[in-house]
Amino acid sequence: MTRTPLFAFALLALAACNSGGGPAEPATVQAADAICRPTPVGRQMTGCYLTLTTASADRLVSASSPDANMVQIHESRIESGMMMMAELREGLALPAGETVALAPGGNHLMLMGVAEPLVAGDTVTLTLTFETSAPLEVTATVGQPPLPQGDPSAAPDAG
Repeated sequence: MTRTPLFAFALLALAACNSGGGPAEPATVQAADAICRPTPVGRQMTGCYLTLTTASADRLVSASSPDANMVQIHESRIESGMMMMAELREGLALPAGETVALAPGGNHLMLMGVAEPLVAGDTVTLTLTFETSAPLEVTATVGQPPLPQGDPSAAPDAG
């Protein structure tokens, strides 16, 4: 007889400990300074850049745009004295509390199969998909991004 109230009390205590005010909110990523380069004449690809910040660790796993057939997350690096670009197939880590810059000469989004030429002043819609955060829609301006100081690998035709 005394076990039933004790058991009920234990269940209530456990429920109180586990009720963090409802389901946990998914992490949120903030994006800023989104810009895509104009497409060079005769080319259907270009790079896009932005900064991403999140309070809890996450990963940018993919991106898409109605303005391109495909968007890949790329890295640029110097290999054997040459600038090389490669897709980051595992995505891009976003450490908690740090701002991650996708910038000329480094990590960036590569738009491929751009449907219509992108000219300065246009906008491009990007949808960013993360490992844990909700997808984020970003509007990027088409224009020339600021070049990192003293970085020759960030020339206008580099990713």
